[in-house]
Amino acid sequence: MTQWSGPTLIAVFAGFGLAFVLVVPYVAISYRKRGELGLLRAIAAPAFLVYCFALVTYTLLPLPDVDAAYCATHEALRHPVWNPLQFVEDMRQFNTGLLDNPALRQVLFNVAFFVPWGVFMRRLFGRSIGFALVSGFFVSLAIETTQLTGVWFLMECPYRLFDTGDLLANTVGACVGALLAPVLRRSGRLRPADEPRPVLVRRRLLGMVLDLISVTLAGVVLSMIALAVQYVTKGTLQNNTLIDDVLGRWVPTVVLLLLVPLAGNGATPGQRAVLLTVVRADGRPPSMLQSIARFLIGSGGYFILVGLDSGWTSLWLLAHLVFMIFTRGHRGLTGLVCGLSVVDTRAVDREPVAPPG
Repeated sequence: MTQWSGPTLIAVFAGFGLAFVLVVPYVAISYRKRGELGLLRAIAAPAFLVYCFALVTYTLLPLPDVDAAYCATHEALRHPVWNPLQFVEDMRQFNTGLLDNPALRQVLFNVAFFVPWGVFMRRLFGRSIGFALVSGFFVSLAIETTQLTGVWFLMECPYRLFDTGDLLANTVGACVGALLAPVLRRSGRLRPADEPRPVLVRRRLLGMVLDLISVTLAGVVLSMIALAVQYVTKGTLQNNTLIDDVLGRWVPTVVLLLLVPLAGNGATPGQRAVLLTVVRADGRPPSMLQSIARFLIGSGGYFILVGLDSGWTSLWLLAHLVFMIFTRGHRGLTGLVCGLSVVDTRAVDREPVAPPG
């Protein structure tokens, strides 16, 4: 693993890991604020998290063995470069072509590294050019200060150089990104957030994925709590069926995918996030019997097959996918069997639901 691949891999895995944790609330907020998620925003949000972790990892990594000997041989790192145009003098020290000059390449890298910051501030968060520039400056200042203080005095001495030239280049990069951001402006008419949208296959799939993520995260949290209690009370950490199957799988599945719909409007957490709900032909929420049957035929049946290590799991998934794509209104196999329809939450009070057909 090279010096560059290490921080890159850490940033990618950490960024997507955090995106996995935050995806359900982020999608829910996006649908309520803008009425939809949008392809560009779906890509930009996790990319921003990866980028933020990249800023951290490239600031801190790789960590050298900072001891008294290291500090003695790197005394120059204690003295900041206060001239922001020092790179011009540095360029003259290299007898190379302009594009091959290491000092110039470093400056261009620092500019390019903060171009995404300006783009994200404008397009993802809707901020002004001025905000992108100022925030880019302060983020870069935080990075340089972290380097000057040896990771805020956690190290015996700095192991990287505080350079105002980097601060200038980063700020210029944020400004460039902010100026380029309008190129990514979405075309087409933006509909009001409260205007109902069609129930499309990708929206149904997104709701299902969010349900799976919700169950997975809830299971992880419950399992970790159980392991922590076990460690405190017994002084050991040992997985067992109670933790793995009951707390890790069945409790979150039953609570989130059966009890939550029963207590609410019939929608699972994933469906709620994308503003979908489940109704009968007359527009009312499902009955208790319909909800239980829907759970057993759908998500509950899936986890039963997984728990039994059944070879029918793949066929179950394929059948539900086919029915979800080709049934009217994409209500799926559970909707077809239970006489239910999947509709946009914003349309429930506006028009009667078409009877199943």
